[in-house]
Amino acid sequence: MVQKEMKKLNFNFHNIDTVQGHCPHCEEESILVAIVTDFYRCTNCGADTKQHVNGRIRYIRLTDEEKNWLREHGKA
Repeated sequence: MVQKEMKKLNFNFHNIDTVQGHCPHCEEESILVAIVTDFYRCTNCGADTKQHVNGRIRYIRLTDEEKNWLREHGKA
């Protein structure tokens, strides 16, 4: 029964952008999942971060303005 129900679901996990990085909220190395381009959610604590590239890739806390932008435009 479960296999039959799973066949109905059509997930395409190949296009999900995931990275391993250091979350500034929980201070842990974790898997970060892209919400929209350059914005990622920590799978450990659930906090949203922004990808910053400046010679190396870092993830930084979002400002209140960026959080509001995500609320308005981040819907898939």
